[in-house]
Amino acid sequence: MSTIITKYLLVKNHKNLSSSIITKSDVFPHSRFFMSIMEPNSLLPVPTEPLRILELPPTTLGAGEQPIYFSLVIPTYKEAGNIKKIVSILTRLLDETFPGDYELIVVDDDSPDGTWEIAQSLMPEYPQLRVMRRQHERGLSSAVIRGWQVARGRVLGVIDGDLQHPPHVLLQMLHNIEQGADLTVASRHVEGGGVSSWSFVRRLLSRGAQTLGLVILPGVLGRVSDPMSGYFMVRRSAIVGATLNPVGYKILLEVIGRGNVRQIAEVGYVFSERQEGESKVTWKQYIEYLQHLVRLRVSTGKLGRIRQRIKFPIDRFLRFGLVGLSGVFVDMTMLYLLSDPTTLGLPLTRSKIIAGETAILNNFFWNDSWTFADVSMQQQGWRQRIKRFVKFNLICLAGLVLNVLILNLVFNYIIANRYVANLIAIAVATVWNFWVNLKLSWRVTQVK
Repeated sequence: MSTIITKYLLVKNHKNLSSSIITKSDVFPHSRFFMSIMEPNSLLPVPTEPLRILELPPTTLGAGEQPIYFSLVIPTYKEAGNIKKIVSILTRLLDETFPGDYELIVVDDDSPDGTWEIAQSLMPEYPQLRVMRRQHERGLSSAVIRGWQVARGRVLGVIDGDLQHPPHVLLQMLHNIEQGADLTVASRHVEGGGVSSWSFVRRLLSRGAQTLGLVILPGVLGRVSDPMSGYFMVRRSAIVGATLNPVGYKILLEVIGRGNVRQIAEVGYVFSERQEGESKVTWKQYIEYLQHLVRLRVSTGKLGRIRQRIKFPIDRFLRFGLVGLSGVFVDMTMLYLLSDPTTLGLPLTRSKIIAGETAILNNFFWNDSWTFADVSMQQQGWRQRIKRFVKFNLICLAGLVLNVLILNLVFNYIIANRYVANLIAIAVATVWNFWVNLKLSWRVTQVK
């Protein structure tokens, strides 16, 4: 394969792919056409297990089938105007290079414009195409991982579905893999790379995000020139067994930070403006990027090694703690309004019970939608949500009793300051609430 890809790269005119057609017999004289065991027009099942890549995906291989060389995931959302074109271009390109030994996997987040339906309708015409429709999960990074989880390739790749990533660069990246790279990244910041028509503000934000990343996580971002790239491929063996925990769009950070990636190669490419659909880049992506950097820093540093030894979910506890801080604000505000002599002047215990229950309502909302969102997405519906709230409330009420006892103990016998005593009581109750809720409230107990 290395020889044939090298021959292809010597062709100067990438636009006229037909001028360099390479037949299947030239490259794989003994290869066979690997088909999925599923019906030709059926959708792929969505994995529900943790975001971990297996050495061999047993559910996708049937009797007589073998792994293939290359699996390329195309995550989509509202790409109805682009999906047919990109499938056609990629199929023509890859068929000419190594026919029958690759697959395209479209992972669509239930697009309202019916992107997944259009992709599904293309499957009879493009036998290497497979389609997954996700209805209970969202996010580009998790879509890529779900696609990799059902992929059969020894090399796993990702490309945007909006035609902003030039497909012919795939051949250069595959060449790098053949030369021994574990990871090859299409970069806008090496020779041959760039952006076509970004505004000054967007360029400034991109460079600023990269600089900030180098400060927070130099061991990861310092290894590539374009850590925010969403166009790359990696050997399956380099990320087998690693549990990926991406935030937002930047899955490359996870692959480098958590995988066993030794050799990295880069290829320049020009990021083009989209031809159809709308841009997904918002301020939310930049915030998620910073959150991702902090999470990786915590989980892959000394604290991460400690967590691996004691098997404690520190990242989830940190989110639970941040939610708890918002509850502290609610609790303190309510306690002041109810118990302070200058306001209502109610008894301390009564005020604390009301303030605590208000904070519980606040905390449940944020924990359900953020801290334990991965579990909540698998247990959707009002009935399931109410069950979680009842469990959460009962556990937190037990924590509230503990909180009240500690508050009175500290206030009456140790520190005669109601607010300091309240903070100490909240800290103790927080640990209780997290651990018991982790074991009882947010867990998958009912599946289809």
